Amino acid sequence: MPLPATSSFVTADGRTLRYCFYGPEDGLPVIAHSGTPSSRWKRPSQLETMERSKLRLLYYDRPGYGGSTRQPGRTVADAVADTEALADAQGWSRFAVLGGSGGGPHALACAALLPERVLRCAVLSGIKPTLKPNVEESSLRPSLAENAAGVLAAVTAGGPEAPFEPGPPARDNPDALARLRATFTDSLDGWVDDTLAFARPWGFDVESIKVPAAVWRGTDDQAVPADHAEWLLSHIPRAEGHVYTGGHLPGPGTWAEIYDWLADPLSR
Repeated sequence: MPLPATSSFVTADGRTLRYCFYGPEDGLPVIAHSGTPSSRWKRPSQLETMERSKLRLLYYDRPGYGGSTRQPGRTVADAVADTEALADAQGWSRFAVLGGSGGGPHALACAALLPERVLRCAVLSGIKPTLKPNVEESSLRPSLAENAAGVLAAVTAGGPEAPFEPGPPARDNPDALARLRATFTDSLDGWVDDTLAFARPWGFDVESIKVPAAVWRGTDDQAVPADHAEWLLSHIPRAEGHVYTGGHLPGPGTWAEIYDWLADPLSR
């Protein structure tokens, strides 16, 4: 399946957000928040399940990723205004939200601050707040650049696109290289600003969330330890906990479970 077409939206303050769609056109509207780092373009392991779902998923690039204009100093809660603007542009009065890994806090922000519009909130391998007030861009950027260089070196040597997800060599796959460029090759700004936002107050209280929420975690997740999911479940009122066998990213069966939960008729 080729990369889906990209659309652009200009916010009230003049920034460009880039996004694309997955799933049937008549599906339940969902605005999805990608992981850190990640982009609007999803890997093939996710595509078939999305297309078979009952969801119309809008994946957008947060500021600094994939051609979306950088928003220096943004907080996690700043994603709410962008999410609401994207929903308005589609004519979606109500919608669900989904967040994976570093996208989890951004989805939770929408659930907390847009209770009249968000139907349900699903979080996969999400992170908990971890304040690190002394983190600065000047010291963070070289470290992330080194991480990115390591991923690209592995790809050049014939490795897969994602180091934590087995797959074919990415170096000869134009779509895989496009996803890497949108994620961190063209710019590290999105990754930098996400990481800084996580280290500061998020701008909302997860305990205020009133919409149905569910948290999934893998038994062998080496990127986000189990205590993150445990913290979220102990602080989000009435949140459902789900554990799957696997690592940071699940297989098609768990993705289907998440999509079915989001599409529950009771959420409409």
